[in-house]
Amino acid sequence: MLNRESVIPARVLIGVTGASGAVYADRLLEILAEKIERVYLVVTNAGEKVVKHELSAESLLLRSLSGSLGKLEKGVIRTFGVDDLFAPCASGTSAPDAMVVTPCSMGTLSRIASGNSGNLLERSADVVLKQRRKLLICPRETPLNLIHLRNMTALVEAGAEMIPMMPGFYQKPKDINALVDFCVGKILEQLSIPHDLYKPWNSRMR
Repeated sequence: MLNRESVIPARVLIGVTGASGAVYADRLLEILAEKIERVYLVVTNAGEKVVKHELSAESLLLRSLSGSLGKLEKGVIRTFGVDDLFAPCASGTSAPDAMVVTPCSMGTLSRIASGNSGNLLERSADVVLKQRRKLLICPRETPLNLIHLRNMTALVEAGAEMIPMMPGFYQKPKDINALVDFCVGKILEQLSIPHDLYKPWNSRMR
């Protein structure tokens, strides 16, 4: 499932946009906060509205945005305003080891693909690409038109990885949490972070 020679990133930036699917970002934040040294969080204005609409007040993502984290959580999670271009992740000298944009709207994807860095999330993605760090884009849109596909192609050619939020069903998920974990597990694997969110396919044959 993982490349054993890969290095687990110490610092990961999670970018959240206005696409539906805030639960993916919330679950990823929960897991990363337990497994790595530092998690940076940047949420767009539209993303914050979606987060408030889709998640409960007890979610880690919403508590991060409201500043109501516990002591241990504050030691790991750092939240930056989307317009804070003085944040460290806006500079190549302080680039995170990896960045995940989940869920990623087609508008944000388009602006990252064109190098149009109008806010901290887009600028951070630009920095991650230019510094040759890992950029994971998790689109949450359907159906896709030709413009979407061309923008995705441009980003892959620039070094990003596409991880569409497409849950699998071969694990016979019991509830929505299992579907979310499947997608988040795919993100973790690309970050070389071990997990037990689901069993590998046909693991008895390994």
